[in-house]
Amino acid sequence: METERQNTKRELDMLHGTLWDKIPLFALPVAATSILEQMYNVTDLAVLGHFAGKGSTAAIAAVGANSPVIALIVTFFVGIALGCTVRIANAIGRQDEETVHRTVHTAISLALLGGILVALLGETLAGPLLQLLEVPEEVLPQAELYLRIYLAGLPVIVLYNFEGAVFRSVGDTRTPLRALVLATILNGLLDLLFILGPGWMVGGVALGTVLANGFSALLLLWKLCRTPSVIRLQLRKLSMDGAALRGILQVGLPAGLQSAVFSLANLVIQAAVNSLGTVALAASSASLNIEIIVYDVLNAFSQACTTFVGQNFGAGQLRRCQKILKICLGEDILAVGFCIVATLGLGNRVLELFNRDPQVMALAHTRLTIVFSGYGFSLLYEVISGYLRGFGISALPAFLTFLGVCGTRLFWIWAIFPRYPSFQTVMRVYPLSLIITALLLGSLLLVLRPARRYEEKNWTMFDDKKKEVQ
Repeated sequence: METERQNTKRELDMLHGTLWDKIPLFALPVAATSILEQMYNVTDLAVLGHFAGKGSTAAIAAVGANSPVIALIVTFFVGIALGCTVRIANAIGRQDEETVHRTVHTAISLALLGGILVALLGETLAGPLLQLLEVPEEVLPQAELYLRIYLAGLPVIVLYNFEGAVFRSVGDTRTPLRALVLATILNGLLDLLFILGPGWMVGGVALGTVLANGFSALLLLWKLCRTPSVIRLQLRKLSMDGAALRGILQVGLPAGLQSAVFSLANLVIQAAVNSLGTVALAASSASLNIEIIVYDVLNAFSQACTTFVGQNFGAGQLRRCQKILKICLGEDILAVGFCIVATLGLGNRVLELFNRDPQVMALAHTRLTIVFSGYGFSLLYEVISGYLRGFGISALPAFLTFLGVCGTRLFWIWAIFPRYPSFQTVMRVYPLSLIITALLLGSLLLVLRPARRYEEKNWTMFDDKKKEVQ
């Protein structure tokens, strides 16, 4: 009974009461979870920077060279997991426990199968992919070692993200966060153990990351099997339900592709940065880890928008969905603005955590300043995308994001960068592509207006369920 009361406290009631206080209660733990996931990479870089001696710059570059590849894989699965969150949230709004049950078991089965298949494919392509990205020869062997070890642990990494998506669908963002706090501490200890002990350096930090991810995945699996909530998992019932799988992929696959588009475009940008030498690569790696932390805060409000809208759409509370969009935008602006001001204010003191080379720090600060100038536009279209996904509209936002982000960045790197091959030239494509994408997604929202469209045309389909919820 006590366990059930504790579980209820962790789950947010998204269908009733005020929104301005509940959205941060959802979003901030999601942001903290994403930041802690990034802390695996930050910890790897920081430990190597301080304990790898004269080879620290090459070691950091080796880990950093993998960041776009890893991001491409992980963000794709995180997007698919978001489809699981939306489907469960919709079903909760409709009070359809059978759909919730089938979706949970299908999601965990999909995570395990998908993680294994992509890991096997990645191991085959690891070497050629890093060569395609023009990773410097002095860095390539270490970069390939890190990537292969990371890919071996991909099934548990994907599993954790799907488990977290299941918990978030009922508003429980603290359980995934707590598991990750423990795993992050474990990762730091293992990094130090493997470097200071056998001296494994790049291979050691990769192994530490995989083992820590495995710990968090198993802990959440245990929690899912014991929770008294509607999302409880029964291992003997793991299976692929066709309707549940289609529902997850309908929203999740476009969302995954939309997230992967960034990483795909960033692979091209990474190749351009790699061509500028090891110093540019190390600077980009250091800056990227800081940028991603701020982006995690930004994106957390998009995920909150998706989940809150998903439940309220399922319950037929369409005007409440519109309020959710406005509150998410306003609170996201405040949170991200604070993070950017704080980060730029701290300046080199933050960058020194990764590398103290003056040349590296100067280029890294240049990248931070340019990239952050476009984050306001990134915020706008991310929250709009999250809002539309809550209604099950996922394909169009993904397509427009592909045009705005990938199209702009590919054109810039292939047409502009060869004429002006400098670090600053590469970085300027970030704010430009974000502005174009925000305009495209803003226009899509004005055309679709999903809450008003459902209210005018299909309100009757929600009337009975709305009365039940009220």
